[in-house]
Amino acid sequence: MSSSITILLCVSVAGLVVQTCYGTTAEATGPLFHFCSNSGGNFTAHSAFESNLKTLINSLIYKTPPTGFAVSTIGQPQSQQAYGLALCRGDASPQDCKTCLSEATKELRSRCQYNTGAIIWYDYCEFKYLDTDFFGQVDNTNKFYMWNLNNVTDTAAFNHKTKELLSQLALEASTNPKLYAAGEMKLGVGESNDNKMLYGLTQCTRDVSSVDCKKCLDEAISELPNCCDGKQGGRVVGGSCNFRYEIYPFLNN
Repeated sequence: MSSSITILLCVSVAGLVVQTCYGTTAEATGPLFHFCSNSGGNFTAHSAFESNLKTLINSLIYKTPPTGFAVSTIGQPQSQQAYGLALCRGDASPQDCKTCLSEATKELRSRCQYNTGAIIWYDYCEFKYLDTDFFGQVDNTNKFYMWNLNNVTDTAAFNHKTKELLSQLALEASTNPKLYAAGEMKLGVGESNDNKMLYGLTQCTRDVSSVDCKKCLDEAISELPNCCDGKQGGRVVGGSCNFRYEIYPFLNN
């Protein structure tokens, strides 16, 4: 796993979108963000749902690392079933994937102890569970922004390049069986000598269709002006898709 990041939180809530910002180039080892859901109420200790959730977590920690994605349902119909999804970043190794999910599920159980639904994100993984079947449905509820505190010198040109790169990667991800794409682009002569390249990734959870993946990413990219206008790096992260761009290489490969 990568080294620690110094997070400078400047959180604001606009609807259901939470915003945070950061100021270094290192990767985060702790959670980026999480949401606890009370839509289905809370479960009680030693209940059938708690037992199913524990089994679900162990199942997904085991099933996900080989391919980077898995879904699972534990429990009999009408008996407090638990539905779960795990996704690891496209460049994460199986070991990093497993380590991230182990940490994420432990942290989520601590933060959302008796919630019947919750979701958490780390740099390398995402984990979500719910007491109802959510597979194949685009998650438009859980979303947050992150951006680099540093500004670029030519905002208009940089924003144009950022949207161009991410739009290209959104198309590539939607046609990739893993629903993931990463790439880079030259920024051109308008930027300083140290900032000649732009790096990005786009990714969707593999329970959604290619069409829904593209739509989800396009909608996320449309939020660039609200999220990251003129910022040297940024992310829009949701339950079903996310993008990230930086002016430094941040992928493992």
